[in-house]
Amino acid sequence: MAAAFASGPYPLIVLGAAFLALVLGVWGLTAWRGGRADRIALVERLAAESGGAVPRPQSFAALDRRVRRYAWGRRLAGRLAATGTDLTPGQFTAAVVGLIAVSWLLAALIFAPFFGPIAALLAAWAGYSFLEWRRRVRTERFIAQLPDLARVLANATQAGLALRTAVSMAADELEGPAGEELRQVADAMALGASVEDALAELQQRLPSRELIVLVSTLILSSRAGGSVVESLRNLTVTLEERKETRREVRTQMSQVTVTAYAVPVIGIGSLLLLDRIMPGSLSALTGSNIGRILVLVALGLYALGFWLIRRMSRIDV
Repeated sequence: MAAAFASGPYPLIVLGAAFLALVLGVWGLTAWRGGRADRIALVERLAAESGGAVPRPQSFAALDRRVRRYAWGRRLAGRLAATGTDLTPGQFTAAVVGLIAVSWLLAALIFAPFFGPIAALLAAWAGYSFLEWRRRVRTERFIAQLPDLARVLANATQAGLALRTAVSMAADELEGPAGEELRQVADAMALGASVEDALAELQQRLPSRELIVLVSTLILSSRAGGSVVESLRNLTVTLEERKETRREVRTQMSQVTVTAYAVPVIGIGSLLLLDRIMPGSLSALTGSNIGRILVLVALGLYALGFWLIRRMSRIDV
Protein backbone atom coordinates (compact mmCIF):
# COMPACT_ATOMS: atom_id res chain seq x y z
CA MET A 1 0.00 0.00 0.00
CA ALA A 2 2.79 2.36 0.96
CA ALA A 3 4.80 1.36 -2.11
CA ALA A 4 1.82 1.97 -4.34
CA PHE A 5 1.31 5.37 -2.74
CA ALA A 6 4.97 6.28 -3.20
CA SER A 7 5.03 5.13 -6.81
CA GLY A 8 1.67 6.66 -7.75
CA PRO A 9 0.87 10.22 -8.76
CA TYR A 10 0.21 11.33 -5.17
CA PRO A 11 3.69 12.86 -4.53
CA LEU A 12 3.37 14.97 -7.64
CA ILE A 13 -0.11 16.09 -6.58
CA VAL A 14 1.14 17.06 -3.10
CA LEU A 15 4.10 18.96 -4.52
CA GLY A 16 1.86 20.74 -7.02
CA ALA A 17 -0.65 21.69 -4.31
CA ALA A 18 2.16 22.96 -2.04
CA PHE A 19 3.65 25.00 -4.88
CA LEU A 20 0.24 26.45 -5.75
CA ALA A 21 -0.41 27.34 -2.10
CA LEU A 22 3.01 29.03 -1.90
CA VAL A 23 2.33 31.05 -5.07
CA LEU A 24 -1.11 32.09 -3.82
CA GLY A 25 0.33 33.03 -0.44
CA VAL A 26 3.04 35.23 -1.97
CA TRP A 27 0.50 36.83 -4.30
CA GLY A 28 -1.91 37.47 -1.43
CA LEU A 29 0.81 39.02 0.72
CA THR A 30 1.93 41.26 -2.14
CA ALA A 31 -1.65 42.35 -2.85
CA TRP A 32 -2.26 43.06 0.84
CA ARG A 33 0.88 45.18 1.16
CA GLY A 34 0.05 47.06 -2.05
CA GLY A 35 -3.50 47.75 -0.89
CA ARG A 36 -2.28 48.93 2.50
CA ALA A 37 0.23 51.29 0.90
CA ASP A 38 -2.48 52.66 -1.44
CA ARG A 39 -4.79 53.21 1.52
CA ILE A 40 -2.12 55.10 3.48
CA ALA A 41 -1.30 57.25 0.45
CA LEU A 42 -5.00 57.99 -0.09
CA VAL A 43 -5.48 59.01 3.55
CA GLU A 44 -2.44 61.27 3.44
CA ARG A 45 -3.57 62.89 0.18
CA LEU A 46 -7.06 63.54 1.53
CA ALA A 47 -5.59 64.98 4.72
CA ALA A 48 -3.29 67.26 2.75
CA GLU A 49 -6.16 68.47 0.56
CA SER A 50 -8.37 69.18 3.58
CA GLY A 51 -5.57 70.94 5.45
CA GLY A 52 -5.73 68.56 8.40
CA ALA A 53 -3.52 65.81 9.73
CA VAL A 54 -4.76 62.26 10.08
CA PRO A 55 -2.64 60.40 12.63
CA ARG A 56 -1.49 56.95 11.67
CA PRO A 57 -2.56 54.09 13.91
CA GLN A 58 0.09 53.36 16.51
CA SER A 59 1.27 49.91 17.45
CA PHE A 60 0.52 48.59 20.95
CA ALA A 61 -2.31 51.12 21.37
CA ALA A 62 -4.21 48.87 23.78
CA LEU A 63 -1.10 48.32 25.89
CA ASP A 64 -0.42 52.04 25.84
CA ARG A 65 -3.87 52.82 27.23
CA ARG A 66 -3.43 50.19 29.92
CA VAL A 67 0.01 51.48 30.93
CA ARG A 68 -1.17 55.09 31.19
CA ARG A 69 -3.72 54.10 33.82
CA TYR A 70 -0.99 53.64 36.41
CA ALA A 71 1.14 56.31 38.10
CA TRP A 72 4.39 54.77 36.83
CA GLY A 73 2.97 54.82 33.30
CA ARG A 74 2.23 58.53 33.52
CA ARG A 75 5.73 59.17 34.84
CA LEU A 76 7.10 57.08 31.97
CA ALA A 77 5.11 59.20 29.51
CA GLY A 78 6.70 62.33 30.97
CA ARG A 79 10.18 60.86 30.64
CA LEU A 80 9.53 59.86 27.05
CA ALA A 81 8.26 63.36 26.26
CA ALA A 82 11.48 64.81 27.71
CA THR A 83 13.60 62.60 25.43
CA GLY A 84 11.96 63.92 22.26
CA THR A 85 11.28 60.45 20.85
CA ASP A 86 8.05 59.30 19.21
CA LEU A 87 7.80 56.24 21.45
CA THR A 88 4.66 55.79 23.49
CA PRO A 89 4.67 54.20 26.97
CA GLY A 90 3.10 51.06 25.51
CA GLN A 91 5.74 50.72 22.81
CA PHE A 92 8.56 51.34 25.26
CA THR A 93 7.12 48.83 27.74
CA ALA A 94 6.77 46.18 25.04
CA ALA A 95 10.34 46.83 23.84
CA VAL A 96 11.78 46.56 27.36
CA VAL A 97 9.82 43.37 28.12
CA GLY A 98 11.05 41.83 24.87
CA LEU A 99 14.63 42.87 25.64
CA ILE A 100 14.39 41.33 29.12
CA ALA A 101 13.05 38.04 27.72
CA VAL A 102 15.70 37.83 24.99
CA SER A 103 18.53 38.74 27.40
CA TRP A 104 17.37 36.11 29.89
CA LEU A 105 17.23 33.42 27.19
CA LEU A 106 20.59 34.28 25.61
CA ALA A 107 22.40 34.49 28.95
CA ALA A 108 20.96 31.15 30.04
CA LEU A 109 22.00 29.52 26.76
CA ILE A 110 25.44 31.11 26.36
CA PHE A 111 26.63 31.16 29.98
CA ALA A 112 24.47 29.22 32.44
CA PRO A 113 20.85 29.32 33.68
CA PHE A 114 22.03 31.21 36.77
CA PHE A 115 22.96 34.23 34.63
CA GLY A 116 19.44 34.55 33.14
CA PRO A 117 17.90 36.68 35.92
CA ILE A 118 21.08 38.78 36.13
CA ALA A 119 20.90 39.52 32.40
CA ALA A 120 17.20 40.40 32.79
CA LEU A 121 18.03 42.94 35.51
CA LEU A 122 20.77 44.41 33.32
CA ALA A 123 18.32 44.66 30.42
CA ALA A 124 15.81 46.53 32.60
CA TRP A 125 18.59 48.88 33.74
CA ALA A 126 19.60 49.38 30.09
CA GLY A 127 16.05 50.47 29.23
CA TYR A 128 16.06 53.02 32.05
CA SER A 129 19.57 54.18 31.07
CA PHE A 130 18.39 54.65 27.49
CA LEU A 131 15.77 57.16 28.66
CA GLU A 132 18.29 59.02 30.80
CA TRP A 133 20.81 59.07 27.95
CA ARG A 134 18.30 60.46 25.46
CA ARG A 135 17.15 63.05 27.96
CA ARG A 136 20.75 64.05 28.68
CA VAL A 137 21.54 64.31 24.96
CA ARG A 138 18.47 66.46 24.36
CA THR A 139 19.37 68.67 27.32
CA GLU A 140 22.92 69.08 26.04
CA ARG A 141 21.64 70.09 22.61
CA PHE A 142 19.25 72.55 24.21
CA ILE A 143 22.06 74.02 26.33
CA ALA A 144 24.17 74.44 23.19
CA GLN A 145 21.34 76.54 21.68
CA LEU A 146 20.85 78.74 24.75
CA PRO A 147 23.26 81.49 23.56
CA ASP A 148 21.31 81.79 20.30
CA LEU A 149 18.06 81.73 22.25
CA ALA A 150 19.17 84.53 24.55
CA ARG A 151 20.39 86.51 21.54
CA VAL A 152 17.05 86.17 19.73
CA LEU A 153 15.10 87.14 22.85
CA ALA A 154 17.36 90.16 23.42
CA ASN A 155 16.91 91.38 19.83
CA ALA A 156 13.14 90.87 19.97
CA THR A 157 12.88 92.69 23.31
CA GLN A 158 15.04 95.53 22.06
CA ALA A 159 12.68 95.88 19.10
CA GLY A 160 9.83 96.51 21.53
CA LEU A 161 8.12 93.13 21.39
CA ALA A 162 6.50 91.58 24.44
CA LEU A 163 8.02 88.50 26.04
CA ARG A 164 5.21 86.24 24.78
CA THR A 165 5.74 87.44 21.22
CA ALA A 166 9.51 87.12 21.58
CA VAL A 167 9.18 83.50 22.71
CA SER A 168 6.91 82.68 19.74
CA MET A 169 9.35 84.32 17.34
CA ALA A 170 12.27 82.37 18.85
CA ALA A 171 10.30 79.14 18.49
CA ASP A 172 9.87 79.83 14.77
CA GLU A 173 13.50 80.78 14.15
CA LEU A 174 15.37 78.16 16.19
CA GLU A 175 15.71 74.50 15.25
CA GLY A 176 14.98 71.56 17.52
CA PRO A 177 15.08 70.90 20.36
CA ALA A 178 14.97 74.59 21.37
CA GLY A 179 12.32 75.44 18.79
CA GLU A 180 10.13 72.51 19.84
CA GLU A 181 10.39 73.31 23.54
CA LEU A 182 9.72 77.02 23.00
CA ARG A 183 6.71 76.12 20.88
CA GLN A 184 5.29 74.25 23.85
CA VAL A 185 5.98 77.27 26.06
CA ALA A 186 4.28 79.60 23.56
CA ASP A 187 1.28 77.26 23.26
CA ALA A 188 0.96 77.09 27.05
CA MET A 189 0.98 80.88 27.31
CA ALA A 190 -1.54 81.14 24.46
CA LEU A 191 -3.87 78.89 26.45
CA GLY A 192 -3.73 81.22 29.45
CA ALA A 193 -0.74 80.01 31.44
CA SER A 194 1.46 82.66 33.00
CA VAL A 195 5.04 83.25 31.94
CA GLU A 196 6.31 81.83 35.24
CA ASP A 197 4.30 78.59 34.94
CA ALA A 198 5.20 77.99 31.29
CA LEU A 199 8.91 78.54 31.91
CA ALA A 200 8.77 76.41 35.06
CA GLU A 201 7.41 73.49 33.02
CA LEU A 202 10.25 73.95 30.54
CA GLN A 203 12.73 73.90 33.41
CA GLN A 204 11.24 70.66 34.72
CA ARG A 205 11.47 68.95 31.34
CA LEU A 206 15.08 69.97 30.70
CA PRO A 207 16.81 70.68 34.03
CA SER A 208 20.13 72.49 33.77
CA ARG A 209 21.95 75.33 35.49
CA GLU A 210 22.09 77.42 32.34
CA LEU A 211 18.35 77.14 31.81
CA ILE A 212 17.72 78.04 35.45
CA VAL A 213 19.72 81.25 34.99
CA LEU A 214 17.86 82.13 31.78
CA VAL A 215 14.44 81.40 33.28
CA SER A 216 15.26 83.39 36.43
CA THR A 217 16.37 86.34 34.31
CA LEU A 218 13.18 86.28 32.23
CA ILE A 219 10.91 85.89 35.25
CA LEU A 220 12.58 88.69 37.20
CA SER A 221 12.47 90.95 34.18
CA SER A 222 8.76 90.25 33.61
CA ARG A 223 7.96 90.91 37.27
CA ALA A 224 10.16 93.87 38.19
CA GLY A 225 10.98 95.30 34.77
CA GLY A 226 14.44 96.73 34.24
CA SER A 227 16.93 96.44 31.45
CA VAL A 228 16.08 92.99 30.17
CA VAL A 229 18.00 93.58 26.95
CA GLU A 230 21.26 94.26 28.77
CA SER A 231 20.72 91.28 31.05
CA LEU A 232 20.11 88.96 28.12
CA ARG A 233 23.17 90.21 26.24
CA ASN A 234 25.38 89.67 29.30
CA LEU A 235 23.83 86.25 29.73
CA THR A 236 24.63 85.43 26.09
CA VAL A 237 28.33 86.07 26.68
CA THR A 238 28.29 83.98 29.86
CA LEU A 239 26.55 81.09 28.14
CA GLU A 240 29.06 81.13 25.30
CA GLU A 241 31.93 80.88 27.78
CA ARG A 242 30.24 78.04 29.69
CA LYS A 243 29.62 76.23 26.42
CA GLU A 244 33.32 76.28 25.55
CA THR A 245 34.25 75.21 29.08
CA ARG A 246 31.87 72.25 29.00
CA ARG A 247 33.29 71.20 25.63
CA GLU A 248 36.86 71.23 26.99
CA VAL A 249 35.89 69.27 30.10
CA ARG A 250 34.05 66.66 28.03
CA THR A 251 37.10 66.25 25.78
CA GLN A 252 39.45 65.85 28.74
CA MET A 253 37.22 63.24 30.45
CA SER A 254 36.44 61.17 27.36
CA GLN A 255 39.18 58.63 28.14
CA VAL A 256 37.83 58.13 31.66
CA THR A 257 34.33 57.58 30.27
CA VAL A 258 35.59 54.89 27.90
CA THR A 259 37.40 53.22 30.82
CA ALA A 260 34.17 53.12 32.82
CA TYR A 261 32.40 51.20 30.06
CA ALA A 262 35.42 48.96 29.44
CA VAL A 263 35.28 47.60 33.01
CA PRO A 264 32.03 45.58 32.64
CA VAL A 265 33.00 44.55 29.11
CA ILE A 266 36.19 43.01 30.51
CA GLY A 267 34.12 41.09 33.07
CA ILE A 268 31.76 39.66 30.46
CA GLY A 269 34.68 38.88 28.17
CA SER A 270 36.45 36.97 30.96
CA LEU A 271 33.35 34.83 31.49
CA LEU A 272 33.17 34.03 27.78
CA LEU A 273 36.89 33.23 27.70
CA LEU A 274 36.60 30.96 30.73
CA ASP A 275 33.70 29.03 29.21
CA ARG A 276 35.56 28.81 25.89
CA ILE A 277 38.69 27.36 27.47
CA MET A 278 36.82 25.00 29.81
CA PRO A 279 33.37 24.20 28.39
CA GLY A 280 30.77 23.74 31.11
CA SER A 281 32.86 25.50 33.75
CA LEU A 282 30.26 28.23 34.32
CA SER A 283 27.52 25.66 34.88
CA ALA A 284 29.74 23.82 37.34
CA LEU A 285 30.68 27.09 39.06
CA THR A 286 27.08 28.20 39.53
CA GLY A 287 25.98 24.71 40.59
CA SER A 288 26.88 25.32 44.23
CA ASN A 289 25.93 28.05 46.67
CA ILE A 290 29.54 29.12 47.20
CA GLY A 291 30.02 29.53 43.45
CA ARG A 292 26.85 31.60 43.12
CA ILE A 293 27.92 33.86 45.98
CA LEU A 294 31.37 34.36 44.46
CA VAL A 295 29.86 35.20 41.07
CA LEU A 296 27.49 37.73 42.65
CA VAL A 297 30.35 39.30 44.61
CA ALA A 298 32.47 39.58 41.45
CA LEU A 299 29.63 41.14 39.48
CA GLY A 300 28.96 43.53 42.35
CA LEU A 301 32.61 44.62 42.36
CA TYR A 302 32.48 45.25 38.61
CA ALA A 303 29.32 47.32 39.06
CA LEU A 304 30.93 49.23 41.94
CA GLY A 305 33.99 49.97 39.80
CA PHE A 306 31.81 51.23 36.97
CA TRP A 307 29.87 53.50 39.34
CA LEU A 308 33.01 54.88 41.01
CA ILE A 309 34.71 55.69 37.71
CA ARG A 310 31.57 57.40 36.40
CA ARG A 311 31.22 59.28 39.67
CA MET A 312 34.80 60.53 39.61
CA SER A 313 34.54 61.58 35.96
CA ARG A 314 31.34 63.60 36.49
CA ILE A 315 32.32 67.26 36.71
CA ASP A 316 29.58 69.84 36.98
CA VAL A 317 30.51 73.04 35.17
